[in-house]
Amino acid sequence: MRVLGIDPGTATIGWAVLEQLHGKTTPLAYGHISTPKELPLEKRLQEIRDDVKEIITIHAPDEAAMEELFFFNNQKTAIAVAQSRGALLLTLADFGLSIAGYTPLQVKQALTGYGKADKQQVQRMAKEILHLKEIPKPDDVADALAIALCHLNHASFVKRRV
Repeated sequence: MRVLGIDPGTATIGWAVLEQLHGKTTPLAYGHISTPKELPLEKRLQEIRDDVKEIITIHAPDEAAMEELFFFNNQKTAIAVAQSRGALLLTLADFGLSIAGYTPLQVKQALTGYGKADKQQVQRMAKEILHLKEIPKPDDVADALAIALCHLNHASFVKRRV
């Protein structure tokens, strides 16, 4: 199975494509999409959509996983991330991908076994599991790797139960 993990945002969107084959998980590609603050929101959303379309076309994921929205102190930030997430969901749906959503707690639990692990613990675990030389930067990329790993763990668990 090949999964596209996405950490949604407007300024920076982390993404990662992982493949699980014969019990081995391999990072195929990962990176981030950055949009300039000067652009109007609709242009930023178009840029996000276009970049994600290219990622999907190049890497052909079977499924997608994205972080669910969680409580924000800043309502303006929450609305912008929700709009970005909506554009991402629509783009993924246009490609016929099934989309799973995971809360930060679920991602932390899947990678560290502890739902209240800090961001650095999750990132270190993603680095170790994937045998990376260093934790990818910016943090959004490491988060996208963790989201994809969470989905692969969940999918293999569901498969074993069936």
